[in-house]
Amino acid sequence: MIRPLTLLGGLTGLMISAGALAHYPMMECAAQSEMIECRVGFSDGSKATGKPVRLYDYDENLIAEAEADQRSLVSFSQPQGEFYIQFDSGHEFPVEVDYGEL
Repeated sequence: MIRPLTLLGGLTGLMISAGALAHYPMMECAAQSEMIECRVGFSDGSKATGKPVRLYDYDENLIAEAEADQRSLVSFSQPQGEFYIQFDSGHEFPVEVDYGEL
């Protein structure tokens, strides 16, 4: 017979373990001359090869889109005006970098 407290303790342990395995999307971008270079990946250190990174204007219009290369890098030509860059890895919330942060 399984006691309720033993079952509760086991379920709590499983939930803590699952949380420890979670990894979150990360993105770091920098302006270099006329280009913007972004490195994308995950909090566990894994790369985001092939994942899309998008550049939008403030009216939500897609300006450019690229996939992360083998080194988890993406490059864009720097647009005129205000914009932001979004890395949506497909889980949790997307990461965004505003042009003012470059």
